[in-house]
Amino acid sequence: MTLRNASSPKILIVDDEPANLRVLRQVLQHDYRLSFARSGQAALELVAKERPDLILLDIMMPEMTGLEVCKRLKADPEYSHIPIIFVTALQDSVDEAQGFEIGAVDYIVKPVVPSTVLARVKTHISLVRAEALHETQIDLIQRLGRAAEYKDNETGLHVQRMSHYSKIIAMAYGFDKTAADELMMAAPMHDIGKIGIPDRILLKPGKLSDEEYAEMKKHAEIGAEILANSHSRLIQLAHSVALSHHEKWDGSGYPRGLKGEDIPIEGRIVAIADVFDALTSERPYKKAWSVEDALEFIKSQSGKHFDPALPPLIEQELPEILAIKAQLSEQGVATEKFAETAATEA
Repeated sequence: MTLRNASSPKILIVDDEPANLRVLRQVLQHDYRLSFARSGQAALELVAKERPDLILLDIMMPEMTGLEVCKRLKADPEYSHIPIIFVTALQDSVDEAQGFEIGAVDYIVKPVVPSTVLARVKTHISLVRAEALHETQIDLIQRLGRAAEYKDNETGLHVQRMSHYSKIIAMAYGFDKTAADELMMAAPMHDIGKIGIPDRILLKPGKLSDEEYAEMKKHAEIGAEILANSHSRLIQLAHSVALSHHEKWDGSGYPRGLKGEDIPIEGRIVAIADVFDALTSERPYKKAWSVEDALEFIKSQSGKHFDPALPPLIEQELPEILAIKAQLSEQGVATEKFAETAATEA
């Protein structure tokens, strides 16, 4: 038997019958931190105060039913992620269907069987933890990607923009939403290997010598080494992107000189998204190109640098790409921060 502690998952049990609360308490108290509510309104107040990891919710309660409580929580972005298991004596399949429709993840039928309660709760708590771990992984990937860009005289907004562009292009290419989202999450790590490049080269204001450029090109393999041998599908995707986003369609890229469809599609997509944002962004060493000039250059590199299937997709999706560019522009963010500061000081 596991004894609960301060890090144990927190469960809110909601039932208007004290006897039912006692039964569930007896079943769960050794493994979880528990709180209790005897009405729908009290449940909503406790959720706002304590943010449980899981809710066991009776359906038939006076004044506010469990179905109404569930609807309210699922309608609020602050609490919609909390899994809700209905605990009810109702056997009607219509009620069960309605519960799933409004967002419940499971049902437990009264009178409860302790082993069933423990198994269902354990399953959904595991899912909560897995989702939290996935979110942490994504956050870490994005932060490490931004760290590499800041070291390279870039801004963190570059990795955000090109990641969104990568998703848009991937969707247009035929990726489903899940795959496109994963590419967007992995793309920020494309230049993580620059962390391993000496500052005298990375921050040099002038043109690199041949020897310095050869050293700079090592960042693709350094990034791949940093991300190698992970069991995470997302890190594996980031590894592929880091290693392949400087390969070119005609085989003249690096580090492996891959050609055509031998280059992973995720690397091909990130390459064109990265170049488009780099061309259209102002940097200390260059002015921003116009969108028109950037598109002309990209078209001129079709079949050379870029997969010929991709330049037309940038033009096709240009309105959405430019909307992201405007939303995540350095000037726009600076203006927003100034407005926030001014409002605070006022």
